[in-house]
Amino acid sequence: MDFHSFSPPFGHPAVALDPATEEPRGSWQVLPLAGTFEVIYEDARGAWTVRTLDARALKLGPGRTLLGGIDRGNGLYRGLRADRIRRLTDPDTGTRIETGILDWLLARAEVQRRWQRRSQRSGPRSGARRAA
Repeated sequence: MDFHSFSPPFGHPAVALDPATEEPRGSWQVLPLAGTFEVIYEDARGAWTVRTLDARALKLGPGRTLLGGIDRGNGLYRGLRADRIRRLTDPDTGTRIETGILDWLLARAEVQRRWQRRSQRSGPRSGARRAA
């Protein structure tokens, strides 16, 4: 018996495809998200820590959602599980969220996506009119 004995037959995907999206089922969806957040986070051992995160993305996957970004405490990229975030504070607006954190993050990512799409459609704006 060799390595290929456990491989799927040629022409058959190893992962079933979702007929609606033609993407593998169970794959991760990444939503861009920008902002700086102060997070009270409960780690796997149950210890609570305060972290300041420069958010980059909200990653939606099978069974979990991660808030990804640069941890200012050590400068490393971290993926924080949304279900372990106990409090999220946006220092720019003063918004403090203790319940419905995932819903708030999803809504913020959607607003940023719409804003980005709108700004891409309208192109660069300037005070001068374009010559026709």
